[in-house]
Amino acid sequence: MATSASTDAIVQIGLMEDEAIDIDAAALQLAALDHPDTDLSPYVAQLNAFTESLAAAGVDAETVEERAQALARVMAGTFGFSGDRNQYDDPANADLLRVIDRRHGLPVSLTILYAAAARRLGWRVDPLNTPGHVLARVGSETDAVLIDPFNDGRIVAADELAALLRGVLGPAMVPTIEHVTPMSNRSVLVRLLMNQASRAEASGDAARASTLYERMTVIAPAHGQGRWERARLLLHAGDVSGARSSLSAMLEITRDPALRTHICSALDALSGRD
Repeated sequence: MATSASTDAIVQIGLMEDEAIDIDAAALQLAALDHPDTDLSPYVAQLNAFTESLAAAGVDAETVEERAQALARVMAGTFGFSGDRNQYDDPANADLLRVIDRRHGLPVSLTILYAAAARRLGWRVDPLNTPGHVLARVGSETDAVLIDPFNDGRIVAADELAALLRGVLGPAMVPTIEHVTPMSNRSVLVRLLMNQASRAEASGDAARASTLYERMTVIAPAHGQGRWERARLLLHAGDVSGARSSLSAMLEITRDPALRTHICSALDALSGRD
């Protein structure tokens, strides 16, 4: 992996097959774009140290429960990673360089570190598309436990998962398989960037949010939301041409008929505007 920030590096992420993406290395490259003079070598060494410690702690771990417990002992115990409960919306919590420095992060950023360290040992650990709070699944669909890296890697029981989902989606919600679907590597990175972009917008920094949405389009060219959100911000800033270009690029990659109709309607509304 390159040891300094590189726009070319994230372009290459966009060209890679999803299964070839190392999510922690990719997240480092994304973070390095905001710290262009930072040498990534010490951070790469840290990633390797997480796996080495996990290999030692989990040498006899055969069941998914034992592997989950080993992950918690290493990531939360040995290295001190935990969710930032005091400053949850701090942008540093979604910046993997600062997460490693501070040992605090969001559910998605901490899950990236847990999953990547375990995968280098050949363990199956998948970040889940859990609404509002990313969890990780240790094991397969038929033999698995869920863990919460934000809460020190503790195992999440079925009733706790239901309570978490009700807190996000409402008291009438009934958990279904779609709530614990594994994310692709690109989807994990997009969710990380989406966290950063939404916080930038909330703080009034539309230019920063637009930059983050643009990064989404680079690492996940087929992911339309980044292009749509960027078009929205460009239009708000008065850049009609830029908004039109973003929507046109989205139209080129979109195959869903209803979404294509929606994009065409938006483009028609921009017709003739300067």
